[in-house]
Parts: sequence; structure tokens; C-alpha cells
Amino acid sequence: MSITEISTAIKEKALELGFADCGFSKAESLPEEAARLQEWLDGGYHARMGYMANHFEKRTDPTLLVEGARSVISLLYNYYTDKKQTDPEAPVISKYAYGRDYHLVLKEKMNRLFYFIRSLHPEAEGRVFVDSAPVLDRSWARKAGLGWIGKNSCLISRKAGSFVFIGEIILNLELDYNQVPEGDFCGSCRRCVEACPTGAILENRTLDSERCISYQTIENKGEISPELESLLAGRVFGCDICQDVCPWNRKAILHAEPEFEPSSDVLNMTADQWSHLDQERYKELFIDSPVERAGFSKLLNNLAFLQKKA
Repeated sequence: MSITEISTAIKEKALELGFADCGFSKAESLPEEAARLQEWLDGGYHARMGYMANHFEKRTDPTLLVEGARSVISLLYNYYTDKKQTDPEAPVISKYAYGRDYHLVLKEKMNRLFYFIRSLHPEAEGRVFVDSAPVLDRSWARKAGLGWIGKNSCLISRKAGSFVFIGEIILNLELDYNQVPEGDFCGSCRRCVEACPTGAILENRTLDSERCISYQTIENKGEISPELESLLAGRVFGCDICQDVCPWNRKAILHAEPEFEPSSDVLNMTADQWSHLDQERYKELFIDSPVERAGFSKLLNNLAFLQKKA
């Protein structure tokens, strides 16, 4: 099979597996992204995520991460839903945390895609990544023509909006690479910037993690910054505010992934039930969920912080 035939077959298979989009880019160093990442780190905007400074060279050059790498396959998977928690007073969890952990769902599908590639080309070697290694997901998706980086630093796809997960297969095969990255279609819109209750979205598409609700309620293993008291907008795990107001998500298509369907028990939890959540119930509700990644103690701390505000 020719490079074009293999590339076409991969895209068709990716869509068949449920991915919203698929694109290819040449595996090479990213000097502009490296400079931007260094500037972000130097500014301390990674807060206590020290791991973001680790493996800097591998993070900005996939040929150092995967031996023999020649291509990066970028994949988008839609998780948008219009379902909401029923109690308006209940602590809010992010849409992406409604169903099964996306790491598990995407890796299964991406491994199936990788095995398909090997059926086309038995010499194919590579690795599958879903937030599991130092890879600049959004930069590679942009380079593959799948979208642009919005002012809120999320990848925005004209096909699927921004409620998408991103994964990569770094491969030792040459493919048909995208030649023209997607343009910037944010224009003069500043809705995400203005809607962020903590002022985490800075100029030049820079995110201050220390002020980001998602960081504070998930990644921050210490105490939530006292200066954010009364500013979390009821969020207990993650935050969708900057995406909810984005015009590109007005016509977002509902996902078709059964594994992402929310449990009615989670959606119908009342504020009182949240305040009396114990470890046994936590395990029942959030086993194999993204919420499980934060841990029970972290979730309790977040709930206590919200109740302190109240």
C-alpha cells in the first residue's frame, strides 16, 4: 500500500472507531512550542505541577520519546453532553467526569487502531499516549490541522468544538502530513476570558494554573488557595465555564459513547448527599471514573472548601 492509501485507511478506521477527527504530522522538534513552554514555566504558571518541567526535551521532540518516530497521529474524541446535575445547589463536577475514565476508553480504542495499522504494515512500531507521557497534545493536534488553540488554551475544533479528548499514536511510518495548520477563529471574542471567575485566563493564550479551578480541584494536592474562597462557582471537580461560554460549542454534537454516559445516581445527588459522602459511597459512585483520580481525601477537602464559602 502507498503512503496515501495507508493514511486514508487509518483515518477511515479512526472514524469507524468513534473518533471525531484524525490527522497526521511529521514527528520532529517543536522549537516555537518549546520556547512558549519555557516561558510558561519561567513565569511559574504551572503552579505545583513540577512534572511539567520534567523531560523537557522529550516533551518538545517526540523522536526522543519514541525510537524511530516519524509520524504523530493525533486523535480527537468527543465527550460533549447536554445532561446536567439535577440539584442546582449540588457541587458541580466537570462533564468529562460523568462517565468512565477517558484514559481507559481511549486507550482501548487507540490500541485497536494501532493493531489495525500493523495489519496494514506489519513493520509498524510505535506507542499510544493519552495523558500518559510528556507529549504536547494540543500542539500536535493543531499541527495536524484538527483545530487551533483558543484563548482559554483549549484546542478548538471547527468540527467538534472543544469538548474533546486528545490522544496520539507516535509511529515509525511516514504518512500524509497536514501542510497547513488550522487558522485562529477566536477573533476578537473574549467570552472565556471574561467568564472565568478566578481570572486564570491571561493574555496571549496563557493559563495561570494557580488560579484555575480545574487545577485547584484536581491537580493541587495541597490546600486550595484561600484567595479563591467564594470564587470556585460551586465546582468540586474540574470546571467547564470557559468552554460553556465558547461560541464554537453552541452547535457541539452530543457524544455517542456509552462509556461516557453519566450514572443517574451521580446526576441526581443532592447537595445534602454530597455533604454526607462517605468512602463507601464514593467508591460505588466513582469507580473507574476521572473523579477517582483525585482521591477521596481530595474530594472531601474540596467539599469542605465549598462549604466554608457557604
